[in-house]
Amino acid sequence: MNGHLPEVITLKTESSTHFGYDNHPIAEINDHVVRISTMTEPYHWHFHPNSDETFLVIEGRLSIEFEGGSLELDPGQLLTIPRGVRHRTRPVGGRSVNLTFELARSETVGV
Repeated sequence: MNGHLPEVITLKTESSTHFGYDNHPIAEINDHVVRISTMTEPYHWHFHPNSDETFLVIEGRLSIEFEGGSLELDPGQLLTIPRGVRHRTRPVGGRSVNLTFELARSETVGV
């Protein structure tokens, strides 16, 4: 650490001023990235051909829609979507905040 302490990330601060759809990185771990997503509107249909994507809901509820149905996650629930699976996300109610974990070089392909 060369005499420097690691940076503390405060999730409430990272998500407090964002509305609409905001998804930005807050940490990198080896070859993966952790992003915080603040949503007040849906995100479009897409898939990741080269990375699984894990969602961890920390505020509100999150709906994840698949071609064959949908799942709703509550705070504290986690779900991993395998690479190549088409999906879209949307908040249930006014707003959701979640963490996503994926390869730092993850590709996103819109459908």
